[in-house]
Amino acid sequence: MIVSPAFAGKRYAVLGLARSGMATVDTLLASGAEVTAWDRREGPRDELAGRATIADPLVVDLVGFDGVVLSPGVPLNSHPIAERARAAGVPLIGDIELFAQARADLPPHKLVGITGTNGKSTTTALVHHLLEQAGKLARMGGNIGLPILAQEPLPSDGTYVLELSSYQIDLTFSLRCDAAALTNITPDHLDRYDGFAAYAASKARLIAMQDERQFAVFGCQDAATTSVQRAEVVRRPQGRAICANYVGWQPDQADWPSLQGPHNLQNAAIGAAIAMELGLTREQVLAGLASFRGLPHRMERLGEFNGVLFINDSKATNPASTAPALAAFLPNPGKRVHWICGGLPKGDDLDECSPNFGNIAAAYTIGEAGPRFTEILEPHMYVEKCEMLATAVTRAMAASRRGDVILFSPACASFDQFRDYESRGDAFRALVAELTGAAETEHGVFTAKSAA
Repeated sequence: MIVSPAFAGKRYAVLGLARSGMATVDTLLASGAEVTAWDRREGPRDELAGRATIADPLVVDLVGFDGVVLSPGVPLNSHPIAERARAAGVPLIGDIELFAQARADLPPHKLVGITGTNGKSTTTALVHHLLEQAGKLARMGGNIGLPILAQEPLPSDGTYVLELSSYQIDLTFSLRCDAAALTNITPDHLDRYDGFAAYAASKARLIAMQDERQFAVFGCQDAATTSVQRAEVVRRPQGRAICANYVGWQPDQADWPSLQGPHNLQNAAIGAAIAMELGLTREQVLAGLASFRGLPHRMERLGEFNGVLFINDSKATNPASTAPALAAFLPNPGKRVHWICGGLPKGDDLDECSPNFGNIAAAYTIGEAGPRFTEILEPHMYVEKCEMLATAVTRAMAASRRGDVILFSPACASFDQFRDYESRGDAFRALVAELTGAAETEHGVFTAKSAA
């Protein structure tokens, strides 16, 4: 784990004991801090009994504490801990802020921070992959993989690559990334913010924390992101705030099987810009883009069976996330996308997907959103009302032909039928394996018998 003398002798309250919370407690205790910890679940509390003080920070006197460390899932706009900490004069921070404070005691390193509404996970994993494929030492964490505090510190000249959600940025104040990226800003999580402008400002804070000499790259495909980039151009001399569109080289996206579609072209451009800022050559970047396998549930290629390609895009929990997936598969020569969509809707329309309706051969609607999505889509395409995922997969397979794509990109949250988007994607993968007779492997679903 990462430890630091910066925390020695200090007092912290930790609220929320999931993975990042437990890692936070471990780091603080190992660093010589006094910790009061709480979670509404008994299991984590029992696990820490005898190591930390088990008490609810809503009950104890917070005066004199050096910080209240919150899980990113604790809503600052509605949870009473926010007002209670403010009244006691105690800062609300997260594990990323603790990492930022510990950096001075780590061996010399570089830090990359990546945020945005969509694409940040893929871009983070891509930057990590590019560095490792080029023989560089790198650690990946934040909103992806293991909590960063739970990982072993890098030796000298390594690079930490962090995916950062707006919730994490809200609890971070001294993180100055050597290279940072803002992929895009589209409406999301508005239940946690006072409108879209406040949400956009939260994302922009990652960039604002940087020194004006540090590097930032932006996916300048939306007005909010472009506005942040233009402001940073004024603040930073010598081209240190660039649009990903202008990385200065023209790659062949067809060579990158796990980075298809216009959204992934932007992700690749952002990743390439960061990698070259960190010293990689163009040749190293291109080799890494070709070997990148992507992330589970994010445009994940499960395999090709009898000429039909199966894509698991379960992470697409809103229409803005699904739109690029629909755009990735153009008619060839006819419409070839069999789109499985639906779940717990985050809105009442599919307007962001509509420019790509011309790519869809048929839609298969499921979940709570099914009736509304059917109503929206029927004027534009053939629609099968399926309700359940298994029904949708079965019908899509029966209708698809060689060269077609079965795309599971729900444009909805999962909570009507599944625990989370991971379990939803796992269910889709299992259905594909069962219905094709495939065997699952580490990198997807393949079978010599039926794979094209």
